[in-house]
Amino acid sequence: SPPARSPSPQGFLYTAPIREQGNIYKPNNKMMADELSEKAVHDVHTKEIDLVNRDPKHLNDDVVKIEFEDVIAEPEGTHSFDGIWKASFTTFTVTKYWFYRLLSAIFGIPMALIWGIYFAILSFLHIWAVVPCIRSYLIEIQCISRVYSICIHTFCDPLFEAIGKMFSSIRATVRKEI
Repeated sequence: SPPARSPSPQGFLYTAPIREQGNIYKPNNKMMADELSEKAVHDVHTKEIDLVNRDPKHLNDDVVKIEFEDVIAEPEGTHSFDGIWKASFTTFTVTKYWFYRLLSAIFGIPMALIWGIYFAILSFLHIWAVVPCIRSYLIEIQCISRVYSICIHTFCDPLFEAIGKMFSSIRATVRKEI
């Protein structure tokens, strides 16, 4: 069925492109999904990619959401020509958008490779070195902990209990003389 026509904020009728989920591995179209399921080979290393919401965990909400108004602002009483203000806004917005796209086109794949290698090494070290070392330390220290606990309870508890009983009979009073 074709998308519904709805009035825009300006009052014009337009065809609203609806793209609820931009997933390249799980299409919304039933017929297309049936065609792909016949040919598809399930790959456990492939994750569904959402092309619409690219920051689902909101990692960069506080860092990179910089708009024109966050950088350039004219206070009341100091305004440039309206045309200059509009052109500045357009220049800033378009430059930021296309320069980001250019940088991500040039450096996106190499950076993804570097970060992939880094996190693979980090995962490898964590799985094969850090966790086994910590587990082995906890197993070994448990034996030492029991021996230490027995020694403390055997030698120190009676001593401290005796000292506590000796000092428990001491009474202190404070007098204030005027």
